[in-house]
Amino acid sequence: MSSGATGRGRALSDRQRLAWLRLIRSENVGPVTFRELINHTGSAEAALAALPELSRRGGKRTIRIASQDDAEREIEALARIGGHLRALGEYGYPPLLRHVDGAPPLISVLGSDDRLADSAAIAMVGARNASLAGQKIATEIAGDLSARGYTVVSGLARGIDAAAHRAALAGGTVAVLAGGVDIIYPPENRELYHEIADRGGAIVSEMPFGWKPRARDFPRRNRLISGMSLATVLIEAARGSGSLHTARFAAEQNREVFVVPGSPLDPRSEGGNRLIRDGATLVTSGADVLESLGPRRIAEEAPGLDIEEPGAGGGPVRPPEVDDSDRGRVLSALGAAPVEVDELIRYTGLPARIVHVILLELELAGRLERHRGQRISLIDGR
Repeated sequence: MSSGATGRGRALSDRQRLAWLRLIRSENVGPVTFRELINHTGSAEAALAALPELSRRGGKRTIRIASQDDAEREIEALARIGGHLRALGEYGYPPLLRHVDGAPPLISVLGSDDRLADSAAIAMVGARNASLAGQKIATEIAGDLSARGYTVVSGLARGIDAAAHRAALAGGTVAVLAGGVDIIYPPENRELYHEIADRGGAIVSEMPFGWKPRARDFPRRNRLISGMSLATVLIEAARGSGSLHTARFAAEQNREVFVVPGSPLDPRSEGGNRLIRDGATLVTSGADVLESLGPRRIAEEAPGLDIEEPGAGGGPVRPPEVDDSDRGRVLSALGAAPVEVDELIRYTGLPARIVHVILLELELAGRLERHRGQRISLIDGR
């Protein structure tokens, strides 16, 4: 594959794709850090070369860098099950996801790129222990949305997720996983998993091949479900439900949140009913969803996140040197309480580029935590 633009958008070269995978799989490198590293070094290959020095400057002597062999094995394992990687900006990377802060630079895909490239997507989530009535309304709404040309996105969970996926199979549905794209969870949805991939839909994950999901991975999955969708429809969610996280992500991403109301006597509806009280739109059918959504679209031509590699193919670019006094000013301004990056830059009076390099050093050393809303804090105040 050649690098550069194609008729279907940009395409990474095989060499670039391998470097991107190694970088995102390296220790303490998340989506935001990935983008910052390339901004400061010019390419993923240059970023890989800079990792040891940056982490040392942040106080960590050694950092685990994903090897070329490991990256090649992941790509080969993915190919063996019929899957592939798609990079941010390539055809097959969900276009709406590009507008989300912290969009993953790479996703693993099993199934149809065409389905993922469709921006007319609506998420449906809800209770795993859903009632019969809840599953019935999920089936009706998902089937109606699918018949009208919308891609239904959900998380392959029991209950509402599974009902929505099944109802949308004929039109193509997308399942986003918290583990690796090859890890079917829950196991009883194995047949549904294969039907989604084989009938024009897609299975998606940002996690490494073979990764078994942990509790902390589901909120990460939920931000992708809402991020690749124009709106999120919530059906039955208890007060502490993970589905409420998806609705919260949707609101933060400036997407619509729709809720099917439930009985006030059913604890499975407590969280959703509260969202309606707080301003979410009440819906009871697919027609309600589309009427409320109206002509609203997130313009694909509007600036979304992208990652360019102006230095690709050149030699490694060294990040700018940082004076110890500047590093001290940033460290003294940070603590356990999250602050906005822009606020930190204003407070220290340092050039933004220098502050961002210092934050990179700290994060690669495992001393910095990133929070939603471009906020940061020191881990344990260190």
